[in-house]
Amino acid sequence: MTAATTAPASTRRERTGWYFYDWANSAFSTTVITVFLGPFLTSVTEQAAGCALGADDCDGRVHPLGITIAAGSYFPYLVSLSVLLTVFVLPVMGAIADRAERKKPLLAAAAFVGAGATIAMAFVTGERYLLGGLLFIIANIAFGASVVVYNSFLPRLAGPDERDKVSSRGWALGYLGGGVLLLINLAVVTALSVDGDDQRTLDLARWSIVSAGVWWAAFTLLPLRWLKEHPAADVAQARGGGNLLTDGFRQLGHTIRNLRAYPLTLFFLVAYLIYNDGIQTVISLAAQFGSEELHLEQSALILTILIVQFLAFGGALLLGGLATRIGARKTVLLALALWLGVILAAFWLPEGEPVPFMLLGVGIGLVMGGSQALSRSLFSQLIPEGREGEYYGFYEISDKGTSWLGPLAFGLVFQLTNSYRIGIVSLVVFFVVGGILLAMVPMRRAIVAAGNTPPRLL
Repeated sequence: MTAATTAPASTRRERTGWYFYDWANSAFSTTVITVFLGPFLTSVTEQAAGCALGADDCDGRVHPLGITIAAGSYFPYLVSLSVLLTVFVLPVMGAIADRAERKKPLLAAAAFVGAGATIAMAFVTGERYLLGGLLFIIANIAFGASVVVYNSFLPRLAGPDERDKVSSRGWALGYLGGGVLLLINLAVVTALSVDGDDQRTLDLARWSIVSAGVWWAAFTLLPLRWLKEHPAADVAQARGGGNLLTDGFRQLGHTIRNLRAYPLTLFFLVAYLIYNDGIQTVISLAAQFGSEELHLEQSALILTILIVQFLAFGGALLLGGLATRIGARKTVLLALALWLGVILAAFWLPEGEPVPFMLLGVGIGLVMGGSQALSRSLFSQLIPEGREGEYYGFYEISDKGTSWLGPLAFGLVFQLTNSYRIGIVSLVVFFVVGGILLAMVPMRRAIVAAGNTPPRLL
């Protein structure tokens, strides 16, 4: 009943190439999404609304496609729109990847489209907020699509007992790469900024964003050179010379209709959806909590972001090593328990003191990378062979497509209590419920049901 899923022989060079795509694309998520793009695009939109840099007496509204919106709402609306479009694109991209005899051209296309759109932010000057919004949507969707193809290589590079280590190394290198470029950009911005010159600050932010696109494109050349194709044995026969795009849509429809054949895989996906939403919410709201509740300076918040980035490198390797001793699921459950400790500690942080907040960043960094990397490798064990792209498409949209649940819960609690501290603590429910559901998944039986061979430790 079970088919062994030991990976084809892969070389150290090939795996290193795979790791380096994490290094390449993390520049987009850190330098662009986490730090620079939101303030940059909001400033450009405010100029389009008639607000000169630093001015307060303006209407503050723009009218894209005849719709009136506040300039400050433009970027959040773009994020929501890109998430909505991503939900439709990623599973299709995964299905196409599974039907393709060669995945590297798909990885190249998605990566270079995303990197190209990011580099094109150099032309977002003056009042070109619409161009900036369009480029962001293209880049963000391409980023997600490339990650789906990238993740689908994992089961082909490592057997069941090696997958946790390989996934953790990739995730660790990604945090390191994202941190290195962010550190360079922040150093340049700090050195070249002039007090009171808002236009100079805006220009520096623009070129920091462009640098992330160049970094993404340049380091993508390594995985494209070093990775090898590992098509499933039945791919060419299954295609039968048909059109790849239409075959991908057809296969996606078939997968959706047959999802109920793997209920335990779906059960794991629901558990991941819940606890990962808690993780993403803590990451996205930590800076707001530090500035609004703890009244910390921007410099302390930036330093904490760097601490998280670099410690996540070590944390991913540390938890990956632990998984080889006690199993991936037990390690993820331990990480979720540590997340609970981080959240409860946040409730007691004193105002105006940056050191305790930075220590909280240390805790986040140590558990963040490992919990995400091991979740990725655990899910790879639950995917039927030859369906890696499709299932990682669903995995990615369970990450991005539900990222509003945690912020919604936080926002509702804050609205009722007017307390960021209680809002943060309310996120405990995501880790508790997600951890309980993960503990309930009979992993060995779920892996066997997907037609795979369980690893020695779970």
